[in-house]
Amino acid sequence: MTERIQELIAEIEALHAESAEQAEQLRIAYLGKKGKVTILFDDFRLLPGEQKRELGQILNKLKNLATEKIAGLKNSLSQVADNSDKPDLTLPGESMRLGSRHPISITRNEIVAIFNRIGFVVTEGPEIEDDWHVFSALNFPPEHPARDMQDTFFIEKSPDILLRTHTSSVQVRVMEKQQPPIRIIMPGRVFRNEAISARAHCIFHQVEGLYIAENVSFADLKQTLLFFAKEMFGEETRIRLRPSFFPFTEPSAEMDISCNLCGGKGCNMCKYSGWVEIMGCGMVDPNVLESCNIDSKKYSGYAFGMGIERIAILKHKIKDIRLFFDNDIRFLKQFEAVL
Repeated sequence: MTERIQELIAEIEALHAESAEQAEQLRIAYLGKKGKVTILFDDFRLLPGEQKRELGQILNKLKNLATEKIAGLKNSLSQVADNSDKPDLTLPGESMRLGSRHPISITRNEIVAIFNRIGFVVTEGPEIEDDWHVFSALNFPPEHPARDMQDTFFIEKSPDILLRTHTSSVQVRVMEKQQPPIRIIMPGRVFRNEAISARAHCIFHQVEGLYIAENVSFADLKQTLLFFAKEMFGEETRIRLRPSFFPFTEPSAEMDISCNLCGGKGCNMCKYSGWVEIMGCGMVDPNVLESCNIDSKKYSGYAFGMGIERIAILKHKIKDIRLFFDNDIRFLKQFEAVL
């Protein structure tokens, strides 16, 4: 038995395990009910008394050795498992990919910043409006085609409630609550019942401006828009104003800029005319001032409005307006370097 005990001591000292399951199997193999050490203790009981005194200490040493060895294996495997769940702080960090502003936000911020420099204050209003603020107060007659369902999204069961078709409704709200001087710019989302294509969408964004004070003239409007065009598209940009008609301005005009792609020489962008239309403008109609309780004999003013998508298309040479709404990451990633 002494030789068998010495063999088990050497065997136990050489034990190793690669998993907690293997360590548990070793415990059963040596210390279980039918384990090698347990069997030795069963045989020990059959020995005569004089041999028991000699072998008892060696058996206890064997059992303690087996218990400590297997417990040590389990403890070391447990620590390895715990460490595997913790991050290795010595590894190099992962670089975080920065996002980018949407091209509509980039263009909106640039437009707003330009007009902020000459005293215009940003004002916003609700997207769900009533007929008065969108049409009636702005001198739209009852039979005007813009009121038709073909152009306007009316709220069901509410013929006087609609999704605003322009941000001019914000002008009315400001004029109703504030007396001149008024110098505001109104960016926002608008809705029109139009077929979606590469050049049109049922949702788009506008920036409108309004300036009302004493002795405001068309020349003031022209110089303001010339300043904007040069700041947005470059110092070499030229503008021209063509007569037009809008119910809320008189006289009215549409403003073109010299094509920033070909420099006015003619290309596909400007349809070989050298000019690209970007906004409508004009002097505020006296009827609009009177509707908002502003004395049209004392005050005058001008208003203008442009589509942000239109400016972004010209600024960044984008060919399809639908790209602004598709959330295509390949398109948006192109603006990572633009603030």
